[in-house]
Amino acid sequence: MGCLVKDMKIKSLEEIYLFSLPIKESEIIDFFLGASLKDEVLKIMPMQKHTRAGQRTRFKAFVTIGDYNGHIGLSVKCSKEVAAAIRGAIIFAKLSIVPVRRVHWGNKIGNPHTVPCKATGRCGSVPVRLIPAPRGTDIVSAPVPKKLLMMAGIDDCYTSARGCTATLGNFAKATFDAISKTYSYLAPVMHEIIPHQLGFKRVFILGGKTHETPTIRKGA
Repeated sequence: MGCLVKDMKIKSLEEIYLFSLPIKESEIIDFFLGASLKDEVLKIMPMQKHTRAGQRTRFKAFVTIGDYNGHIGLSVKCSKEVAAAIRGAIIFAKLSIVPVRRVHWGNKIGNPHTVPCKATGRCGSVPVRLIPAPRGTDIVSAPVPKKLLMMAGIDDCYTSARGCTATLGNFAKATFDAISKTYSYLAPVMHEIIPHQLGFKRVFILGGKTHETPTIRKGA
């Protein structure tokens, strides 16, 4: 896919998401989002393991990344050094970036600012629920979900969480799961876009050159 992006065969992340193509190169995210991406280290926690030689200490880093405009990613990485854990978590967070659906509450004034519907995510014992809110409400939540919602570009939202929210890793993963479910259903306004009628070209690489086959209709 990296060669297709370089040759401008794929012109936006939305084309990748539309056909559910896996992103396996972090440079693709850098190419499309670039300097708009911001990363935040949520927590760094030491982990110890007993071995024959004694205790082995490693560090686990929780990192979230987003462009404050409809894209968010979250990842965890464990390494012997803090810097290596953060670098690895940033790379994996780029690969896990998902689109965030935003809508208006009531009148369509200004930019979309809240989630389209109630969405629930869960990790471990922590369920997190996102509830739409009118403009000016701000994000009503704990610090961890608030950081993720802000980086996703959501300005107004109510949240509800239960369970052991002191476990930051599960709390962040549950919030990310809820955010990623904003595109779990198709609204009536999206019925005009029919992926199987768009058509696409099969592209393959041979000898360092890109070749195309005739356009194929999905579902044909």
